[in-house]
Amino acid sequence: MELLQQLRQLQLIRPLDLQFGRFIHDEELLDNPDSDSCEQLSLLAALVSLQLGRGEVCLPLNDYGTLTENWPGALQGRAEKLLVGMSESRLLTFSVISEGRDETPLVYSNGRLYLYRYWYYETQVAGRIRTLTAPVESDNVAIQAGLKRLFNAPGAGETDWQQVAVAVALSRRFSVISGGPGTGKTTTVARLLCLYAELFSARKGCAPLIRLAAPTGKAAARLSESLGSAQQGLAITDAVRAMIPDQAVTLHRLLGPRPDSKNFRHNRENPLHLDLLVVDEASMIDLPMIFRLLDALPAHAQLVMIGDRDQLASVEAGSVLGDICAWQQQESSGELCYSPAQLDYLQQVCGLPGPPSAPGSNPVADALALLRKSYRFDEHSGIGRLARAVNRGDGEQAARLFTENWRDIDFYPLSENGYQQMVADVAKGYSTYLKLMHEGEAPGRLLQAFNQIQLLAVVRQGVYGVEGLNLAIEEKLQRQKLISVTGAWYSGRPVMITRNDYQLGLYNGDIGITVADSDGKLRVWFELPDGSMKGVLPGRLPEHETVYAMTVHKSQGSEFEKVVMILPAEESPLLTRELIYTGITRAKAMFVLHATTDALIKGSLRRTERASGLSWRLWQSAGTYEY
Repeated sequence: MELLQQLRQLQLIRPLDLQFGRFIHDEELLDNPDSDSCEQLSLLAALVSLQLGRGEVCLPLNDYGTLTENWPGALQGRAEKLLVGMSESRLLTFSVISEGRDETPLVYSNGRLYLYRYWYYETQVAGRIRTLTAPVESDNVAIQAGLKRLFNAPGAGETDWQQVAVAVALSRRFSVISGGPGTGKTTTVARLLCLYAELFSARKGCAPLIRLAAPTGKAAARLSESLGSAQQGLAITDAVRAMIPDQAVTLHRLLGPRPDSKNFRHNRENPLHLDLLVVDEASMIDLPMIFRLLDALPAHAQLVMIGDRDQLASVEAGSVLGDICAWQQQESSGELCYSPAQLDYLQQVCGLPGPPSAPGSNPVADALALLRKSYRFDEHSGIGRLARAVNRGDGEQAARLFTENWRDIDFYPLSENGYQQMVADVAKGYSTYLKLMHEGEAPGRLLQAFNQIQLLAVVRQGVYGVEGLNLAIEEKLQRQKLISVTGAWYSGRPVMITRNDYQLGLYNGDIGITVADSDGKLRVWFELPDGSMKGVLPGRLPEHETVYAMTVHKSQGSEFEKVVMILPAEESPLLTRELIYTGITRAKAMFVLHATTDALIKGSLRRTERASGLSWRLWQSAGTYEY
């Protein structure tokens, strides 16, 4: 344990990692008192725990060097000496490690070391998805007629990828529709729901039970609002329209949280009551959540996941959407290769001229659809071009775009004067909602005005981090007499919830504005998924933080008219292509970047790669999984 103590003193591992390493060390000694390898085992255990804290599902044993590369030379050398030669046969001699057949604390599988629970999640999710991607019976004639009625005919030589996505979703009990900002994901879902309701009611003689969900309250509210707008003008009957739900809920609320427990009311023994579940912002879903969602899905039901595969992965462990969308059957052009049977079906119902079929194609590929055309960001959009350049990893092209006089993007090099100007500009943007507050506007209107601008940061600490930026903007607004900060709470303070509170109905990511009542008592007002407003006394709020600035991670599932993003000057492993892309695509009308050109270029080159075996299990493994 001496090595782990040294690592903890240098804050290279967490207290939890140290304690888990000690636990595994002691467990092994109980079973094998003569073991001479407990130091190796305790280090491995601590690293597996550390990986989980970093959002990684497992520890790839051929890549542990990335965890130790920044350690002091002596400790790095000692760790490498301990871990070298840790073969599969050697690992499986330990009583605390198995291949999963026994419920041991650690599991070794395909070159990766897992905590048992996360190995179980991963194998169960892979097995469930493989089962659900088998084709279902469908009325191809009715689907073809419905698609023609709900969609405009594409232009000559064009493919309507929204039609393809709806057709794919109707052919499988599990499907994924992925697309960037403005590609019409909501429009696609609206038509999917209508056609599904028509087909279901014609087949069953009753209305289907359809539920809509998203990972956060903000994302659920956006889904409810956008779907309501997308249904306007569709050629459907009032009876069909009545079958479509108008409200989305959070995944936690859908599954039914139990107080003081990580478990939910709905599970395999008590499945959800629904026929179709549509989940938006799927990139935010972590491995434990997708396991619980699939576990609670009724045997007959269909699940459609909507999201942008290029966005940041979930905050917690796993990169589920990215792993599912690891298109292994893919041509150099980026076209999906469907199986011959699926291609025949798509050609029949929506006239898909391609892509080429792939004999023996993985069934998961037949459940995937990619929306390619952006209706929000056209060739005249700097935001669209910038997002595409970053997504390609072309940071140099992204930097050049800022010099081409696009109206909707702007760039400022990092400097002291530039920093102060940024604070002043953001404070000016927030002054709109504060002036409305002083005029007595309703809380709902204040939240709308607040969302017109948002400052995004990569890190939490430091002058370029969320904490420093929130303080700087607060001081600026105080000097302008737009707020009066006399304590922790004041009228106008914006806050973000950081921990779910099921009793209050407030969830991680929800944003509220503090407003004084007529009697001077402060309440924090939040917009609920159904559009209603909820006022809560500050003392009753769950964990929260001021949110003039937020991290890019926290901005997922939200959109703002204007986004200002600042990248740190120093090198940071957090600065990745997916993070920059996510920040850019939060902007609807204007994006402003404060950074060094070097940070933009290097960040665009660095990809987020999370250790996980889910992609391998879905796309390469020929194994079968019990569920």
